[in-house]
Amino acid sequence: MASETMTNVPVHVSMIMDGNGRWAKERGKERVFGHYEGVESVRACVEAAVENGVKYLSIYAFSEENWNRPQEEVTALMGLMVKAMAAEMKKLDRNGVRFMVIGNRERLGDSLNRTIDECMEMTAHNDTLTLIVFLSYSGKWDILQAARKMADDMMESPQKREEIESMGVEGFDRYLATAGIPDPDLIVRTSGESRLSNYLLWQGAYSELLFVDTLWPDFRKEEFRAALEYYSKRDRRYGKVK
Repeated sequence: MASETMTNVPVHVSMIMDGNGRWAKERGKERVFGHYEGVESVRACVEAAVENGVKYLSIYAFSEENWNRPQEEVTALMGLMVKAMAAEMKKLDRNGVRFMVIGNRERLGDSLNRTIDECMEMTAHNDTLTLIVFLSYSGKWDILQAARKMADDMMESPQKREEIESMGVEGFDRYLATAGIPDPDLIVRTSGESRLSNYLLWQGAYSELLFVDTLWPDFRKEEFRAALEYYSKRDRRYGKVK
């Protein structure tokens, strides 16, 4: 539970995990070593989210643009995903964590997709925390696939066309890959970079943004708690005057 000093706990915290490669390079290691250490940070943030009453924790694990990285690194990352999911799922299930993966899964291998399906099915009943892994995801891809779904619906019948033409923002939300998930209250990016990198472009329209210098493998419970403290002091007006 959140401590009494926390006046405003975000419902949904999202992490842009950056700095694994630099962390490894500083130690004279291969980039993949940083990715393995980054798994420990994910574990720490999940525990911190549960302890502080956060209901949704999402992590930007692999973007559509990341497919352009060297094949050796991509292969290692995909293997790491499978291992990490298989190793963590029973613990997540015991702790009431629901696991989800969102992204262009058509680009993922059969083995990884099978593991994802098994993990999502195993934890589907949990409601303490929803852990969302954005994998092979980009904000532009998400908006494009939503527009295609909407176009298909418009072509299906005159009635649906009329509904869509009078549709508001909330109506478009249901076409996004994140349908049913609250928009992130807080987006945190590690490693000192100050950009969203094509991440949750629609959903993050009113998110609080926090850019920290800490490299992702060094981002643990203390840093997560500091991010929550930062958020608790923000005055969110959504364009209104208070």
